[in-house]
Amino acid sequence: MRVLTDTFVSKFTSPVDGRAEIADARCIGLALRVTTAGHKSFTFKYRMRGRGVQRVTLGTYPALSLAKARTAADKLRQAVAEGIDPATQRREQRTGGRTFEKLAARYITEHAKRRKRPNSVAGDERNLRLHILPKWGKRDYSGIKRADVITLVEGVVTAGKQTLANRLQGLISKIYSFAIDAGLVDVNPCSRMAQRGVEKAGTRVLSNGELRLFWTHIVEAPEMRRAGLGLRLALLTGARIGEVAGASRSELQNIELAHGAEWLLPGNRVKNKRDHLIPLAPLALETMRELAAIDRKQQFLLPSSKTGSVSGATLTQFMAYFAVRLKRGDFGAHGEAGATWIADPPSPHDLRRTVETRLAELGVPKEYRDRVLNHVTPGVAARHYDRHNYKAEKLAALSKWEGLLQSIFAGEDSAGTVVALADRRSAT
Repeated sequence: MRVLTDTFVSKFTSPVDGRAEIADARCIGLALRVTTAGHKSFTFKYRMRGRGVQRVTLGTYPALSLAKARTAADKLRQAVAEGIDPATQRREQRTGGRTFEKLAARYITEHAKRRKRPNSVAGDERNLRLHILPKWGKRDYSGIKRADVITLVEGVVTAGKQTLANRLQGLISKIYSFAIDAGLVDVNPCSRMAQRGVEKAGTRVLSNGELRLFWTHIVEAPEMRRAGLGLRLALLTGARIGEVAGASRSELQNIELAHGAEWLLPGNRVKNKRDHLIPLAPLALETMRELAAIDRKQQFLLPSSKTGSVSGATLTQFMAYFAVRLKRGDFGAHGEAGATWIADPPSPHDLRRTVETRLAELGVPKEYRDRVLNHVTPGVAARHYDRHNYKAEKLAALSKWEGLLQSIFAGEDSAGTVVALADRRSAT
């Protein structure tokens, strides 16, 4: 650092081995930069809370004199003191405020939060924050082309994350479809673009040994018992992990009773937008009661200090951590079940697939399995005319499932003779 003078600035030349930067002792943040080719410019360096050190170029010398550079630096220093980020301000002036970051924020506010489930919104926000905005956030959204999308998505494919690559491509396409509807752009760079990632259909179903291993140890960590109970609930009910994560007291009915307890998921929390009734069989009721009793002041059964309830991603991460703990020997040796779990760690969605598969093995008709898992039933009649809540059929199916689980937990590898559900007329 030294006091810059007009004479020094005009005569100074950069060393041959690199670019030089000399800070001005008379003006905080101002510096003269000189390239190896002899090009000179003035810059202003400052620090913004949460963003670290930032730098803006004031102009080139001699078009911008030292005196004018100091005046410009003084103005920017005052702006920083008032909480204004000069780099961001200049970027927005250059793009007319058309940054991808701002477009994404509008998409979340004006589309996603109005039309998507909370967990889906959280997923969009997470993918934007982690994978898209770091690369595109400050870019003019009108300048992002098809080749840019391919470069971003292919980078994720190359990293071996095929499914994530497709989710990012789909999110980008939705954002630009929103932008077209809002009159902001005329072209979606993802239009007619085939998915770049190749996804494999899930086939993972937990074995009897893995079910025993899961049930026994998923709740062992005292500080994470809630998460373990949540995953148990997913196994018992077949509910989607995001639905379990957002469970609240207001959705529970009659859980103080021995019979008739229900978990009623409102349409804005489920994939098909229709209320979903889950009758609670004994094990599920016991699990739900334990969750509700941990902290009776909390509205959500799996609370989060930031968002009200934890996200489905949080429970997914916890289940992934279970495999890590198993591998390092936290639960001792567990033979074949432990080996297969470590070799191919199941996800919460695999719990749901296990429920579907085992119900089929128990002879539960597909119509009732679909109702238990809240799959969309095709056809006009199912969509518009059939208003039956299938409570009795669901409870019969889930009770059969719990009966099988009880026998598995007791160490039996066969539940005995399987009796198919009675037809709907006798069930009602």
